[in-house]
Amino acid sequence: MDTPSTVIFRALSSKGCGASGVSTDYLLKDEIEQTEPGQLVASDSDLRTVSMEEASSFLKMREYIAPRIALGVMLCILSPILIILLSGAVETGLINISESRAVGMGLVLLFAMAGCAVALFVSSGLRAKPYEYLEKENIDTLYGVDGMVRDRRERFQPVFSRQLIIGIVLCVISVMPLFIGMVFAEEDSFIHIVSVGILLAMVAIGVFLIVRVGIIWGGFSQLLEEGDYSRSSKEDTRRLGWINGCYWMLVTAAFLAWSFITNSWDRSWIIWPVAGVAYGAIYAIFKAVRQKSA
Repeated sequence: MDTPSTVIFRALSSKGCGASGVSTDYLLKDEIEQTEPGQLVASDSDLRTVSMEEASSFLKMREYIAPRIALGVMLCILSPILIILLSGAVETGLINISESRAVGMGLVLLFAMAGCAVALFVSSGLRAKPYEYLEKENIDTLYGVDGMVRDRRERFQPVFSRQLIIGIVLCVISVMPLFIGMVFAEEDSFIHIVSVGILLAMVAIGVFLIVRVGIIWGGFSQLLEEGDYSRSSKEDTRRLGWINGCYWMLVTAAFLAWSFITNSWDRSWIIWPVAGVAYGAIYAIFKAVRQKSA
């Protein structure tokens, strides 16, 4: 009896692999992965089917939006640098302009960069909208898709590892200019301010690299339903959907109430990192309880 790979090879040979756009290697690789000893292959009519063409289009879209989203995040981190430098220069007497003018110039650039970042986020979100189901719904890839995705992920692995390491290292060592300024220019406060600007620039570059490769790598995980996009994780996300909305609405209400009632805008921002850490703990507890009850 002919194996599935033999049947497919004959079909592709008669029609031409180039016309179909599917490499026989992907199909053979997919067959090997699906027929490993002890692995069960299940069919569920409720699963959303993903074709080879759709998967390739999705990965191409992720490669397109990855640098744009990363650039948007980078612009958000870089946006306050000018206002920090101008304010410091005015305070130390390096430039002879009023403080209000310096702040105004810094704010103009800040909002301009933030506006560009928002435009990049919105345009990228609209481009990715047709593929939202890959993040939320359980899927069933057609024959050959898994092999193609794994092959592309394997070829992208060196780039992912290299840029992820560089990005993390840049974020970690970004505080070094600040410490160097404290050691060699202890009396020069403007050097300390410049060090803060360099710190933000290094973090911005590091985050750009991390976000860019992370988005592309996440696309592979979505199609393979691995990691944060496994079916169990999707189920957790669906169950936590209404809790997420309520939680962050309460956090926002607490932030605004604290800020307006006490007029402590300089300290009330601390609620956001605390809320982020608390949410991570809540999510971890939810997953632990779910796994224990399963």
